[in-house]
Amino acid sequence: MLKDQRIVITGASSGIGAEMARQLSRQGAFVILAARSQDKLERVAADLPGAFDVVRLDVSSEDSVAEAFRYISETHGSVDCLINNAGFGRFKPFAETELDEFEAMMDVNYMGTVRCTKAVLPGMLAARKGHIVNIASIAGKLGTAKSSAYSASKHAVLGFTNALRQELKGTGVAVSAVNPGPIDTPFFEGADPDGSYVKNVGWFMMKPEKVAKAVVQVIERRKAEIDLPWAAGLGTKLYQLFPRLADRLAGGMINKK
Repeated sequence: MLKDQRIVITGASSGIGAEMARQLSRQGAFVILAARSQDKLERVAADLPGAFDVVRLDVSSEDSVAEAFRYISETHGSVDCLINNAGFGRFKPFAETELDEFEAMMDVNYMGTVRCTKAVLPGMLAARKGHIVNIASIAGKLGTAKSSAYSASKHAVLGFTNALRQELKGTGVAVSAVNPGPIDTPFFEGADPDGSYVKNVGWFMMKPEKVAKAVVQVIERRKAEIDLPWAAGLGTKLYQLFPRLADRLAGGMINKK
């Protein structure tokens, strides 16, 4: 099903982006890796078993997004699937988080998703086929202490994803959200520089291979949404139903940052 599909992955230079590229390449997809670091992209691409291209892309820059997707369109034609994976976080108390940090997370995590989706959607609509997969987060459903900026940005991604899915019904274009909990990737080098959060939740952290495999399944089955791991997904549902009770019973368990 994925053979020869043209799949663009943003944030593909490390972590689950790089692992998704490897797994999709093994499935026969033509993978287009996009990120800010050309050197890191080329190192990831060197291990891919199938055909690929690399594109330098800064999702926070409208000009960079336009240039990158213009190149992709002119070189490879329409995009079959876009995986909006680029993002970052900083775990700090609200009072210690500067406004520019809120703006930067929203600009990359949310507006980066919007910019890249804007770039590919006209071609998908014209072809009446395509798939947009947004890597959101459990944090977008369940806010915790010291993650106000990051959670807000991922909440925005989920709201955007759900609204766009409804809007595109009947067009042939699918829209999916993948909501992982903590993953053992370089993400935490920036989000948790002193390592305290990783130490507290190390037992719960997922391997990037597992998350990437789930994303591949979402693409194959065109699933609307998936929460990872299942326990985290169940927890968010319970929290939404009984927020005050969940705060009392599980607040200490989930606030590990």
